[in-house]
Amino acid sequence: MMLCILLEENDPNFCLSAEEFILKNYEEDIFMIWQSCDSVVIGKHQNALAEINYRYVRENGIKVARRISGGGTVFHDPGNVNFSFIKHFDNPQEVSFNVFTRPIVTALQELGVNAETSGRHDLVVEGRKISGNAEHIYKNRVLHHGTLLFDSDLKNLGNAIRVIPGKYRGKAVESIRSVVANISEFLPIPLTKGDFIMHIVKILKSIFPDVVDFQIPENEKEKIRILSCQKFETPEWQFGYSPGYTFSNVLKSMNRDLSIELSVEKGIIRTARLSGSFYSIKEIKQLETLLIGKFHLYETIDSVYQLLGFQADNDLIYSYF
Repeated sequence: MMLCILLEENDPNFCLSAEEFILKNYEEDIFMIWQSCDSVVIGKHQNALAEINYRYVRENGIKVARRISGGGTVFHDPGNVNFSFIKHFDNPQEVSFNVFTRPIVTALQELGVNAETSGRHDLVVEGRKISGNAEHIYKNRVLHHGTLLFDSDLKNLGNAIRVIPGKYRGKAVESIRSVVANISEFLPIPLTKGDFIMHIVKILKSIFPDVVDFQIPENEKEKIRILSCQKFETPEWQFGYSPGYTFSNVLKSMNRDLSIELSVEKGIIRTARLSGSFYSIKEIKQLETLLIGKFHLYETIDSVYQLLGFQADNDLIYSYF
């Protein structure tokens, strides 16, 4: 039997928590569809700050979330549809991306969208990416999830994940950037997002005839909320889980310059080396001392400047990212 869940919640951290909770606590196979507010969702082994346009994301209220699967960074918004398969397997050879992407490809092709899989486990149409996919294995169960860009704001997507290369160095998995497109662009006949979701569900039920509609009980939703609060929403998971890295940047402003070099482990600044004409040697030493042990985030960098009574505008604080 396969349970079909249409999640109503739109918080990416809740939805990612739901995936982990169901993966570890259910025995049934699962198919789930969910959507979220504007978010960038990074892979488990990625450096969050190196994958996003931190200033744009923060100033535009875009959430940052980390999933339990590997792979690269994806963008979610109300125009994107996420699907998740959670399945029991007896033999590791049964775990295959194609097992889970094939029903989605079939559903798209029946709508007249000529989708196909790429070598990187993406789904593409005319060479443009419409879906990113990733997997995570827990004991004898596999979680496979993917995005479906239906009518997303592609400009917002591009701005959120646009980064300047060279600032971050480390062993984190880096995303491979792709040219993306919306599925709606390729539909011969226009379709609402709701009808698109129902079509996906209909095709799924035709392929897996033992599918049963299911709603997560409220008592289990409360457990999922606790998991989200204690893990997925924490800076330790979202940013601190990033592999160790070094950061370097130079800010030039009004004939002054500030060179910044940070070494970061588990999201915490371990060493800080500053130089340039922005500050005196004494002030630089004060900054370096207070930066050590702080989370590499806007709020904590800003708090150091406020503690020292140093004036710092947004450009200065964001030069640390």
